[in-house]
Amino acid sequence: MSTFTTTKQLEDQRQIIHTNENIYEALKNRTADLAVVGLGYVGLPVALEFARHFSVLGFDINEKRVEMMNNSEDPSGELKRTAFDNKEIRFSWKEEQLAEAKFFVVAVPTPIDKQNQPDLRILKSATTSVAKALKKGDYVVFESTVYPGCTEEVCVPILEQISGLQFNVDFKVGYSPERINPGDKTNTVDKIVKIVSGSDDESLENIANVYRSIITAGIHCAPTIKVAEAAKIVENTQRDVNIALMNELSMIFEKMGVNTFDVLEAAGTKWNFLKFYPGLVGGHCIGVDPYYLINKAIRIGHNPILISAGRSVNDGMPAKIANKIINELKTRGQKVSTARVLVMGTTFKENVTDIRNSKAADIILELKKSCNDVTVVDSWANTGEMKDHYGIEMTEEATGIYDAIVVAVSHETYVNMETEEYLNLMTEDGFIMDVKGILKNKIESEDYFSL
Repeated sequence: MSTFTTTKQLEDQRQIIHTNENIYEALKNRTADLAVVGLGYVGLPVALEFARHFSVLGFDINEKRVEMMNNSEDPSGELKRTAFDNKEIRFSWKEEQLAEAKFFVVAVPTPIDKQNQPDLRILKSATTSVAKALKKGDYVVFESTVYPGCTEEVCVPILEQISGLQFNVDFKVGYSPERINPGDKTNTVDKIVKIVSGSDDESLENIANVYRSIITAGIHCAPTIKVAEAAKIVENTQRDVNIALMNELSMIFEKMGVNTFDVLEAAGTKWNFLKFYPGLVGGHCIGVDPYYLINKAIRIGHNPILISAGRSVNDGMPAKIANKIINELKTRGQKVSTARVLVMGTTFKENVTDIRNSKAADIILELKKSCNDVTVVDSWANTGEMKDHYGIEMTEEATGIYDAIVVAVSHETYVNMETEEYLNLMTEDGFIMDVKGILKNKIESEDYFSL
């Protein structure tokens, strides 16, 4: 009699095991696999942390990115090769391999379209991929930022329809918003308190236990999925509105001839003053998430005046800064079309490679409408990506001297530059526009401007 065990028999054995242990125990005992769907700046660090404790499948539809990760290389440039060491993880772009998992974490982008409306196409596509692999007893946890209600109103119906399974009977769902801060090497994924939620008490307990295994900072159990969704979107909306207030104050103080950073330094001596600063609000979180809340609010019959106004102020900052530079060139007798302008920094924030929704890029595009000679440098940004995404040509380094220097992103390199290095790049009548105020009190006032 043959003792050969078929693949189906092995799967049947694993299914029996699943019925006798909860999902967390199955993951811990490695009788079930965990899959992370979407391996960007959120998904990859999460997948690698889980791979310290569980058997993990990292899935991404981009075959080139998968190849890089299989070679211990982070396509986002955030993680070192050593981050891949001693991890029980395999990477794949083949959708059929998702069937090997029982616990799915979906961490894909949720951008906005050209009309600032939520674009859920990537989320729906990822959910569809998971639905094809969904089996009885499986769990699906979403980390993508969405408006309150999206998980249950959009994602769950896709899971049910394609899998043929019944929500909360055959499979469970949760939501645990990502809180990763790109470029931050101190507050890493394991050191940030994690909000978790589940579709019922059992799922909440299991999901909390799964995340508790990788989060040393602690777990906060939200009472419902909608609360967890709302908490994430409020985090970024609050920052957006506060920065918008600072940006509007900077416009007021400019007309008064008062330096905004001086005002904030003085006001900040009060113990309960909230230390926000004027600046550019781009990227794929703060500059995007409030639009999801605005969209949902309008659909349920509320006009979110304050949130919308904040978005308007912040989205208008690149044009305002560009106009300020152009007007200063004119004031100094420069012919704008022939003036040489240097822009330092193109990524959406300091010390990251990510150029998505970069407001520094918007400043450049505004300047190019009037200036024929705009040099753009940024050692962090990928030259090819800047060209493909924005049509902006970059150079490796500044050449010659410039009539205007725009420090658009506070990369550590620019913060550490000596004052003389900046002055050597300026013409006799040149000036510096310092968006983030990193050169305050270092350059003579008549040659220096900030927000």
